Amino acid sequence: MEEVKKKKHFKILTVSAAVLGIIVVLATTALLLYNNGIITPNNPTEYEVRGVDVSSYQGEIDWNILSKNINFAYIKATEGSGSVDPKFADNWSNAQNNNIRIGAYHFFSFDSGGKTQAENFISNVEAVPDMLPPAIDVEFYGDKEKNPPSREEVDEQLDILISELEKHYGVKPVIYSTRKAYEMYISGSYKDCDIWIRDILTKPSLSDRDEWTFWQYSEKGQLDGYSGDEKFIDMNVFNGTKKEFEYYAESTENNVEKSR
Repeated sequence: MEEVKKKKHFKILTVSAAVLGIIVVLATTALLLYNNGIITPNNPTEYEVRGVDVSSYQGEIDWNILSKNINFAYIKATEGSGSVDPKFADNWSNAQNNNIRIGAYHFFSFDSGGKTQAENFISNVEAVPDMLPPAIDVEFYGDKEKNPPSREEVDEQLDILISELEKHYGVKPVIYSTRKAYEMYISGSYKDCDIWIRDILTKPSLSDRDEWTFWQYSEKGQLDGYSGDEKFIDMNVFNGTKKEFEYYAESTENNVEKSR
């Protein structure tokens, strides 16, 4: 009887080890396919309006080629109070007149003031016809996720940045955020700002509002038209129809002229 129990126990251990081994192999394979952009968790085909966000990591961009597969592009302009993306000027100039709408985004710094961050963005981003609202990228960097600034500290400077950009461009900025940063710093406030949410695993839902405006659904897109060291490109959709996107956000060009 004892020998039978041992055999059963051994068989259970063997089967469990085999199942665990299969799970490990499948998980490793899935991760490998994801890291190489072969599979992505999200593929939201129900949205008519698609776009990308780019920075110097995409290197030289042929906007005539890239624009064939998208409806809009957000281009990194600035970061903090003094940093400018080295490819922004070229991208901003070359992206125009390619049958897509463009917008510029600013990477928010927890370490500098909202006023000087706004000045950095405004001095580098000239309004163009039909541009999308300025976007503010609020996410963790460095050790900030482990040592996050307080909500009060972030609110104080983010409020200033939003106010200054709205005053200059005549439209409320869009706020881009990761899930964790959104819940920590954005949720419950900034109801007048449209939300651009990052969720590369599932379709997003927001705890404090009915809907998002832009969704970054993948960081592993691959399109023709760029030649940087980064072979992937961030993919996004707009939460609306092509007609709604056409009329989304009043052009800032005239508003900027009035503010000067």
